[in-house]
Amino acid sequence: MKSVLLLKHLRIQNANAISGLTWGFPAITNFLGFTHALSRFVQGKHEVSLGGCAVVCHQHQVQAHQPGGYGEYIFALTRNPLTKEGKTASFNEEGRMHMDVSLLIECDFTINDIDCDTDDDVQDRQLFEQQLTEKIYSMRLAGGNFLNIGKVEFIALPDMPEERDGRFRCLMFGLLPGFLLVDRSDLLEQHYTQLKEEQPDAQLLDAWLDFSALKYQAHAQPAAGEEITENTPAEWSYVSKPGQGWLVPIMSGYQAISPLYEAGEIAHTRDSETPFRFVESAYSIGQWLSPHRIKKIDQIFWHYHSEAGCYLCRNSYQPQISIFE
Repeated sequence: MKSVLLLKHLRIQNANAISGLTWGFPAITNFLGFTHALSRFVQGKHEVSLGGCAVVCHQHQVQAHQPGGYGEYIFALTRNPLTKEGKTASFNEEGRMHMDVSLLIECDFTINDIDCDTDDDVQDRQLFEQQLTEKIYSMRLAGGNFLNIGKVEFIALPDMPEERDGRFRCLMFGLLPGFLLVDRSDLLEQHYTQLKEEQPDAQLLDAWLDFSALKYQAHAQPAAGEEITENTPAEWSYVSKPGQGWLVPIMSGYQAISPLYEAGEIAHTRDSETPFRFVESAYSIGQWLSPHRIKKIDQIFWHYHSEAGCYLCRNSYQPQISIFE
């Protein structure tokens, strides 16, 4: 990685807030898909491509409410026109949100590899940033529209490790206040191993639900000398998640549920020139961290990873001894 592309404070309205079984923020696949589409644009103009993507959320507002001020959240839905028979038209429920995010994208090239028909690197960089800004306004991210782009900046990274780490730290402090999403599938694996020791018939879904579900547990409070019965009073207490920090369930990719079919073998596919297979969503655990806690630049980027019918998004975050140090 020679440079990074900083897309700072992208304000997006009506982005998709539902990701499979989870809701509240777009899946990481949306951001990697956006990066891939932007990379195709860059490749067509300058014959260079973009790499992985890091996501920092500064603000989010899910379009949902609680009837009566408590209980389950309900998405705020649009009122669609009636049918010609005067009946309510059927529709699929949509969850939408507004958000302010920043993206950092890997670039394995320098401004010298960009040709904008000028003889000045500074002008080349400015024209490149302007091209990207204009292109982004015509794109969508997670189905949402761009309202404003705070800054598009192409940043060269120093070759020396000490200077590179210092430049990276400055970038991270510049993204405050905000939270950066990293992969914590390691915590899911650890908890599943421990759960299997306690409950041999436990499934991986049970371990994932321990991170995802809001759980309370009853603790019997018998009087002195009394046995515990079904009528014994109990005190309910919150069951903490099996890990520290702001841990969230995420949709991390797709799992194949069919063989890989040859291109054109399945009718009505989006692309008749690409092999096709049916998939279902795959889930993992993510963690929101303050950007200034990340020490190495290569730990923030998400990449595509595929093997044995799994198409997943992963990053190489390595936790410190304590996330609160």
